Amino acid sequence: MEDNLNNTNTSKSPFRGAGGIAIIKYNAGNVQSVQYALNRIGAEAIVTDDADIIRKADKVIFPGVGHAAAAMNYLRERALDKVIVSLKQPVLGVCLGLQLLCNHSEEGDTKCLGIFDTEVKLFPSNGLKVPQMGWNNIYNYNSPLFNGLEKDSFVYFVHSYYAALCKETVVTTDYVLPYSTALQKDNFYAVQFHPEKSGKVGEQILKNFINIKS
Repeated sequence: MEDNLNNTNTSKSPFRGAGGIAIIKYNAGNVQSVQYALNRIGAEAIVTDDADIIRKADKVIFPGVGHAAAAMNYLRERALDKVIVSLKQPVLGVCLGLQLLCNHSEEGDTKCLGIFDTEVKLFPSNGLKVPQMGWNNIYNYNSPLFNGLEKDSFVYFVHSYYAALCKETVVTTDYVLPYSTALQKDNFYAVQFHPEKSGKVGEQILKNFINIKS
């Protein structure tokens, strides 16, 4: 099992069949909890920073909890920034992964990957606790990731920074102000919340991602 958790620099594909799901390993937490969530719904997934394995996967998940600047430095040092933006299969960013797919983050004044044309900003407090931590509802679904969900479903959040609303916003949440809960452009999808901690709703979202056709 440990070999599958941390596959790196491997010429032979670690997937039992063609493709599979690659979870990008980088300088950010919460990566293995995503793998465990996928295992619970019967999906094969490995955690890796091997560029060749990532390129050959059927689906790629880009999760993370951490600091934007440190995460981007890690990606650039290993040329994973170039790998990610070149991917043609479905890619799902989660939490920090969503933020790093945007143009820029105020956290560490960080230039990000530029897939989504929006800025990541620190929540103004406005009397509410920052970070947002806990359950909140999502609305205005406009993505196949959210097929089969009840209106205004609740999901689990932990974050101090948010992606501003933009043309690629496909789901919205209110906390201090309305912001992008989910973004979508071409083969890139991203959610600010944690599907792996969001119960049956999160499981449905992960299943929907797995079922998206390349």
